[in-house]
Amino acid sequence: MRMIVIFALISFFATGCTINKDLLFKSAPGFEYSAISQTTVSDYKIASNDELSIQLYPNGGERLLSISTGISSDDNNRYLNQTRNTITYRVKSSGTVELPEIGEIVLAGLTLEEAELSIEKAYSDNYHNPYVLLNVTNNRVLVFPGEAGQASVITLENKNTTVLEALALAGGVRSRGISSKVKLIRSTPEGREVYLLDLSTIRGLDEASLIVQANDIIYVSSNPEIASGYLTQITPIVSVFSSLSLLYAVIVGL
Repeated sequence: MRMIVIFALISFFATGCTINKDLLFKSAPGFEYSAISQTTVSDYKIASNDELSIQLYPNGGERLLSISTGISSDDNNRYLNQTRNTITYRVKSSGTVELPEIGEIVLAGLTLEEAELSIEKAYSDNYHNPYVLLNVTNNRVLVFPGEAGQASVITLENKNTTVLEALALAGGVRSRGISSKVKLIRSTPEGREVYLLDLSTIRGLDEASLIVQANDIIYVSSNPEIASGYLTQITPIVSVFSSLSLLYAVIVGL
C-alpha cells in the first residue's frame, strides 16, 4: 500500500503540468486591462476581409419606398428581386472594395453610415440622388462560456447585440465559468484591446449591455479542476499498479 501512495505522489508531479490544459487566454499577473470608455461602445468600423452587402437605389430610394408601401408594378417587382439577390463584396487587405462602374473605393476604417455616404457620393455622377443600404454579412463573435468543448460562433443578425445577449445565444455561463471574470477581446486599428467585465452583480448589467462588434471574442474564465483533473489522469495508472501489485503478491505467495 505504501508503494502505491509513493507511486501516486510521483505520478502527481509528473502529470500535474498537464492538468487544465483547456484553459485559454490566461492573463499574466499585473496585466493591465483596457478601460471601458465611449470608444468601446462606438459603432463598428469596417475592416479587411469583411463581406459587405450593398444595395443601390436612385432618386433617394424612391423605388425602395414604393416596394415597402406595397405599390405593385413590373419595375418594383424587378427591384424587389434584385434586393432579394443582393451581391456581397469582400473588403481587400488594402481596405478597398471593387464596385461596379466606379471601381475601387476605400471603406476600411469607416462606420457603416460613413461608408454608405461615401458610396453615395461615389455614385452621384452616375445616378441621381443615389441611396445606399450597406450591411456586414459575416458579423460573427466567438463565445467561450467557461467550459471546454462548449465554444460557439455566433452570427450577429442584430447590429445592437449585447455581450449578455451573445452569452445567452451561446447557452449562458457554464458551471465552471466565473461570471465575475469575463474577458471581451477586440481588435482595433490601434491593436488588440482586452476588457474585463464583472457580470456577477446587478452593477454588471452596464458592462453586460456593451454592444459586441464583428470578430469580438467573449471568454468566460474557468475555475481550474485540479482535483478532478488529477484523479482523471492518475486513476488508470493507480489501477494498473494495484493490479500488478496484487499479481506480484499472488505469485510470491505460491
